[in-house]
Amino acid sequence: MRPDLSVNLAGLELKNPVMTASGTFGYGLEFDPFFDIGQLGAIVVKGLSLKPKAGNPPPRIVETPAGMLNAIGLQNVGVDVFLNEKMPELREKKAPVIVNFFGNTEEEYVALAEKLDGVDGIAALEANISCPNVKAGGIAFGTDASVASTLIGKIRKSTSLPLIVKLSPNVTDIKVMARAVEEAGADILSMINTLTGMSIDVRTRRSNLANMTGGLSGPAIRPVAVRMVWEAAKSVNIPIIGIGGIVSAEDALEFILAGASAVQIGTASFISPTAAIDIVKGLERFLADEGISRLSDMIGALEG
Repeated sequence: MRPDLSVNLAGLELKNPVMTASGTFGYGLEFDPFFDIGQLGAIVVKGLSLKPKAGNPPPRIVETPAGMLNAIGLQNVGVDVFLNEKMPELREKKAPVIVNFFGNTEEEYVALAEKLDGVDGIAALEANISCPNVKAGGIAFGTDASVASTLIGKIRKSTSLPLIVKLSPNVTDIKVMARAVEEAGADILSMINTLTGMSIDVRTRRSNLANMTGGLSGPAIRPVAVRMVWEAAKSVNIPIIGIGGIVSAEDALEFILAGASAVQIGTASFISPTAAIDIVKGLERFLADEGISRLSDMIGALEG
């Protein structure tokens, strides 16, 4: 008998817990040549803004020990192009589509949530709150609990879809942020987003990124991400999606044991385009080998 990999995230039923991480999997369709993306638990598309965004000048990606820094700058086609050109094809896939979105003002977030609400084929929204609030001196929405709470409260009123809030790790206490967005109406947390980092070419004495700093991802950040998921899981009553350096089924299970109900695969897809589906198969093998019939029995099962 095959192990049951299905999970329930605040009413969102997934055939397995493996999703793609926003910004690392394009709009999903780019990976069609490599495997059937409908086999994944869900597809999280590249973050969308109200208008198309060109992103930052190159160089925008640099490899680091056990990871990479990116400063893509949230380049995307804009919500209208996505809905008109990408969504029709995505609707034909069997995996739920989760739309990541962002803005620089509360009004932009609300307008996006309203535009995406009720669109056929969109299963949930994921709010990226790591963006600068241009009306509050550039402070990131995701680093101030009060600012984040107000924003999520307004988004919550603008959509009937399950609302995932993606938390930034660049805070003093992740538990405070987790509780703040839960109380404001978040249905699910996804965590963590990238850690701010920097890489310098010592010969040219210049940053290896045109933007100077970037977001650090990959296996190097996994211990930090697992710790933050564990802390948040003890502080909130809503499901958590774990993100950060997952390249194997065992990595994914670390997050699940720490309290995550699902995971997102990001940087690993740059290494191998089949990484996400390989992890699904790895989870099935692990559970079968261990005689575990349901993956859900492992959620938060950390001992000690």
